[in-house]
Amino acid sequence: MSNRNNQANKQAARERLRAERERQAKKDRVRRQLIVGGAIVGVLAIAGGIGVAVANMGGGSSVSSSGGGSGDWAKAAKATLVKPQNTSGKNGTTVVVGKKDAKNTLNLFEDPRCPGCAGFEQNVGATVEKDIKDGKYKASYHLGTFLDANLKGTGSKNALSALGAALDVSPDAFLKYKYALYSKEFHPDETGPDKFADDSYLIKVADTIPALKGNAAFQKAVKSGTYDRWALEMSDAFSAVKDVTSTPTIKLNDSVLGTDSPQGKVAPSSVAAFNSMVGKALKS
Repeated sequence: MSNRNNQANKQAARERLRAERERQAKKDRVRRQLIVGGAIVGVLAIAGGIGVAVANMGGGSSVSSSGGGSGDWAKAAKATLVKPQNTSGKNGTTVVVGKKDAKNTLNLFEDPRCPGCAGFEQNVGATVEKDIKDGKYKASYHLGTFLDANLKGTGSKNALSALGAALDVSPDAFLKYKYALYSKEFHPDETGPDKFADDSYLIKVADTIPALKGNAAFQKAVKSGTYDRWALEMSDAFSAVKDVTSTPTIKLNDSVLGTDSPQGKVAPSSVAAFNSMVGKALKS
């Protein structure tokens, strides 16, 4: 986890990326936390005499910037706003999936390039989908793009725009596509190429979802950037939430789900932990 609006965080992240590339060992390293405030947020685990850096039970990312566009993204900021279907609110930044009469709301704060978010989705995502269908709670999604600034690139914004195109198809397509983007098969390594910046890669991932496979309208929206402006609005709305300082942050109603750490709550990384925390929050 890193802190929002801290220039030192961005510089530290760049130095770490450069060091990892120079060592050319990123494929062999264990997932670990981005550098925050000039220090590695992690715990040293000793196993078989080997020290392994583990990062917040799956590698969460701290919020230090909302990103920002250049090139086409600078144009997107001035483009006419097109809101996907299945959104609400002034700029279409309210994305709620589930039964309208569900009494509880699960709020998920994520960034498409966030490794910790990928870990959460891979381990707990299917459970969240089931709970939504069962009416245990409805889910409200808050998606940011701060890692585009920290890691350099446009993948978070581009993936968010594509998620808007999926949401325009249906809430279920949105959920399935989000899950695929965060999957082990398709989620890019945080120090590797910015794969989500490539429209063809996003469409390749979408072709694994029945509702999106060969969907001409979806593909046109991705390639033409129909929802680029909406992606920027979503990112701005995410950045405006002052009490969220890292991703993933998971809240059930007003309760943050996670274990305590010096940097705040660390989101549950297993179904058992998630279900336990949800149960306690519902009883409180």
